[in-house]
Amino acid sequence: MSPDGSSSSATHAPSSRAVLVWDAPVRLAHWLMVASFAGAYLTAESERWRLLHVTLGYTLAALVVFRLVWGLVGTRHARFASFVRGPRAVMAYLRSLLSRHPEHHVGHNPAGALAIIALLATALLITATGYATYNELGGEWLEELHEGAANAMLALVAVHIGGVVVSSWLHRENLVRSMVTGRKDASPDEGIRSAWRSLAAIMLVAVLGFWWWQWQSAPTGDLSSNAPTATQAPGHDDRGRGKGRDRDDD
Repeated sequence: MSPDGSSSSATHAPSSRAVLVWDAPVRLAHWLMVASFAGAYLTAESERWRLLHVTLGYTLAALVVFRLVWGLVGTRHARFASFVRGPRAVMAYLRSLLSRHPEHHVGHNPAGALAIIALLATALLITATGYATYNELGGEWLEELHEGAANAMLALVAVHIGGVVVSSWLHRENLVRSMVTGRKDASPDEGIRSAWRSLAAIMLVAVLGFWWWQWQSAPTGDLSSNAPTATQAPGHDDRGRGKGRDRDDD
C-alpha cells in the first residue's frame, strides 16, 4: 500500500483546481538528478574537476535508486503503476496529440513514461560503467561505453525537454512549474494528501552531507583529483583517468 493509500487516475475532471500531485521527494530527486547529470557531463573531460565528476556520478546513482524504490512504494502519481503503460496506450496518446482533444493525464502521460524509464535506465548504465572505469574494473571499451551512454542520455534529455514543451503548450499547463510547486489543475480527489517534506529534507541533508564529506576528502580543500579521495585509495591517484589524461585542460 502506498504512503497515501490512493489509486491512479488519468482523467481530467471538468471542475478542477490546483491540487498537490507531485510530492516533495519526487521534485527534489528530479532537480538533483538534473544538476548532477549536468555537472558530471560538463566536468567529464577535466582532470582538475575529477572529484566533482565522481561525486556527482555517485549522487546521480543514489538518486536513481531512490526513484526506483519510490516508484514502487511512493505516493499516488509517483508510482510506476500509475503511468507506465503498454505500446497501445502510448500510440493512443500520440494519436490524440494530433487531434484537437489530446488525452490529459494528471501524472505522467504514457509517452512521457517511456522517456522517464529510458532516462533512469541510461543513468544506471552511466553510473555503473563510470564506477567500473574509475576503479579500473574494465578496459578501454568500458570507458567508451560510459561516454556513449552519457551522450545518449543527453539526447534523451533533449527529447524529454521537447516533450515537456509540446505537452505544456497542447494542454495549456506549465509542467516545469508543476515540478517546482508540485501542483497541477485537477479534481480534488486526484491529488495526494501529503507532500512528504520530512523525507525530502532528509534526502537533501544526506546529499549535502555526502558532498561536504567528499569536499573534505580533498587535502587542498578543492575538488581536484590530484590527491586520494573517499573513493580513491592512497597510492592510486591515476585510477580511472583513462583517456582523460590526454584531454586535460590547457
